[in-house]
Amino acid sequence: MIEDIKNRIDEREKIVLVGIYGAPNLPKSVAQEHLDELEMLSNTAGGDCVGKLMQPLERPNRATYIGTGKLKELQSLIEQKEADSVIFDDDLTPSQVRNLEKELDTKIIDRSGLILDIFASRARSAASKTQVELAQLQYLMPRLTRYWTHLSRQKGGIGTKGPGETQIETDRRLIGKRIATLKEKLGKLDKQRNTQRKKRSALTRVALVGYTNAGKSTLMNTLTNTNVLAENKLFATLDATSRKHIIDGRDVVISDTVGFIRKLPHNLVESFKSTLDEITEADILLHIVDAGSEVKDDYIKVVNETLEELECAEKTTKLVFNKIDTLAPDQVQALKAMYPNAIYVAAEKGIGIGLLEEQIAQLMQSQFRDIVLRLPMSEYKWVAKLHKYATILDQRYDDATLVLTVRINDNIFHGMEKELSTFVSILDDNNGIAQALTDQNYSL
Repeated sequence: MIEDIKNRIDEREKIVLVGIYGAPNLPKSVAQEHLDELEMLSNTAGGDCVGKLMQPLERPNRATYIGTGKLKELQSLIEQKEADSVIFDDDLTPSQVRNLEKELDTKIIDRSGLILDIFASRARSAASKTQVELAQLQYLMPRLTRYWTHLSRQKGGIGTKGPGETQIETDRRLIGKRIATLKEKLGKLDKQRNTQRKKRSALTRVALVGYTNAGKSTLMNTLTNTNVLAENKLFATLDATSRKHIIDGRDVVISDTVGFIRKLPHNLVESFKSTLDEITEADILLHIVDAGSEVKDDYIKVVNETLEELECAEKTTKLVFNKIDTLAPDQVQALKAMYPNAIYVAAEKGIGIGLLEEQIAQLMQSQFRDIVLRLPMSEYKWVAKLHKYATILDQRYDDATLVLTVRINDNIFHGMEKELSTFVSILDDNNGIAQALTDQNYSL
């Protein structure tokens, strides 16, 4: 058994990590933290970091990312550590990759390439596999001078080449065709997901968002008493997972979503937008933050910027600091002084979950409206439905008509509006429920 473990360790790639610092917004301490995160990413991808190299540069060298002297130092480190790959903390241009491979004679990977590799290994559903392949091909397209893939052989070769067409042009055309096919497939999968979402459109939707490894899946498990995969690894969750839960007597849908990360490849954000629809269509966002992280403010900023990119910055959002059990009492108090309106929990130990549910209930309440309905007795079936999705504040009979005063979520109301419009007597958004009950004019 020990021998098997040793063999598995030996099989892991030996990685050297490279970064730069010195730009106005990138002091050495921040760049070091970025490189530590890159080490976690490489570990998730199946590599072991055997060395790190940093150089003070205001901007990357256009030819080789780092300077000539540092390049020789890197070459020496690779030989000394017998490294298999070098991973750079920024995206590299095709010419930089080509020059570095020529100088170092080893595999060169940039940050986006590493993240795409992790996503590819962790994709499980048809949607996420399609999304990852699309992002990989979009990443590959401008780098065909590096990758000599001979994709035409997959099609048999005959009839795939035009007159005077080079191999790289053939590859580019085939990749373009594959990208179009994947986009079409994602469109079909989107329709399926929209159908599934419509089935629960009458429920309040709460999405857990946050930086990768903030503990969203653990919180999901604790809240809903389910068993979503939760690992102490980056990007443990790729596919959005939704579970029904009861809060304050009402059914809600809680969704766990893929974690965000700094320098997230744009192609990945684009291709994963259908998965991220759980965020864009949510009524309430719970922004989960690792309270024990030394760079939590940076993580909060990255998540907020990503939410802006998804056009979700204006959504009702509550900041939730998780893993407070990793902090000393005085650190918790200092954090509460800095973020007085946040919620503080330790999902793994169940600390603060009751208070979190109370806060969710309050957020739900702020999104409710009061309406008065006149239902003919033939439409009595609506009473059971309204009991499920709303709160009935008053119920009385007026001749052969049932008059109901109902408090209902705005989004749920909009989902039922077409069916309910015939029965709505009063929309009482401004004057309070008392006036609705005393108003005798129930005609539309």
